[in-house]
Amino acid sequence: MPHDGPHHHHDHAPDDPSFASRSAIGARALRELLEEAGVLAPGEVARQVERMDTITPALGAQVVARAWVDPEFKARLLADGSAAVREFGVEMGATPLHVVENTETVHNMIVCTLCSCYPKPLLGIPPDWYKSFEYRSRAVREPRAVLAEFGVRVPDEIAVRVHDSTADLRYLVLPRRPEGTEGWDEARLAEIVSRDCMIGTALPNA
Repeated sequence: MPHDGPHHHHDHAPDDPSFASRSAIGARALRELLEEAGVLAPGEVARQVERMDTITPALGAQVVARAWVDPEFKARLLADGSAAVREFGVEMGATPLHVVENTETVHNMIVCTLCSCYPKPLLGIPPDWYKSFEYRSRAVREPRAVLAEFGVRVPDEIAVRVHDSTADLRYLVLPRRPEGTEGWDEARLAEIVSRDCMIGTALPNA
């Protein structure tokens, strides 16, 4: 999908080098003030960035695979996503995680229409297309067309539900377990769960 610019309007666009430079200076100044005030420990921001860089969608894939083989865990995941992923050592913090399940009658798709809200503690950094203006605007207006561009063609008899992530809530799609995976263990199942499957723009394939 083409990547349009962000939805905010400034005298200088966010991808303008001068804008980026001023933003970096402002962020550094704010960080230094917070460190001087004792709100942040020295180096805490850098450590958090490094930690985020180590998180990959493989962690979310493990959660999905567990839900496919363990009905009790699946029930906990759908009832309280934040509590369930804590069993994998994942802390969602103050932002709750809501897990939506794909079924024979419903296909779920995640978007953040305002910016790029995303379950980073579970999936890592969101892809560029997820943050693009085109995806954010079109996903809610013509989700079937957008899904088709990703190669996912949802039959008319299956409802498409689009969930808008916000600063107060994160979503994760629990895809349907594909046929032909009977007897597979969790590790093998996790290998067929991609990042896009957990956003709803792809389907796991055995």
